[in-house]
Amino acid sequence: MARPRKFDEQQVLAKAREQFWAAGYAGTRMDDIAAATGLGKGSLYGAFGGKQDLFHRVFDDYCNAVVDATAQQLRGDDEDAYTRLSAHIHAVAAAAAADTVQRGCLLAKGTAELAEHDKTVAHRAHTAIQALHALLKDDIAACQRNGDLDANADPGRLAALVLAVLRGIEALAKAGADEEMLTDIARAALAVLPRPAN
Repeated sequence: MARPRKFDEQQVLAKAREQFWAAGYAGTRMDDIAAATGLGKGSLYGAFGGKQDLFHRVFDDYCNAVVDATAQQLRGDDEDAYTRLSAHIHAVAAAAAADTVQRGCLLAKGTAELAEHDKTVAHRAHTAIQALHALLKDDIAACQRNGDLDANADPGRLAALVLAVLRGIEALAKAGADEEMLTDIARAALAVLPRPAN
């Protein structure tokens, strides 16, 4: 009969995530995770599998958290859809500007490092991006129904544009762009969205 685990799984995953996030996948050893979590390597292997399995778990949890947080920011009534969209775009810019250690987004970081050779990471990243696009598309469609954006525009294409801008903001912040530039990009992204004809 297996003994019950004597550690908090979520705390261990959080510490492993921080290690992967700080050093990248290649730069992280199981010894590093053992040191960060206080668990022996045998316990880590027994609970989570090898390094790749552990990263997949961490990456999946992170992607879910990003999608859930975006859903909380973007879902709601049509009359508040544009306010939500504006707040979301500015929040991404503010969060990116506040990342003074230029750690970036784990979704972007893990995808850039591993997707070419790791089908699990590539698939999970693709699923997350599709979910983010769908949330933006739904909110933009709500903006259109409320008369805040041109009803004749394709909400899917506008959502793809906004998503590209948001991912670009995060990449530029990691490269050292300052808060003023990131805020200006956020404002410009909103300004180019087509308004209804008068």
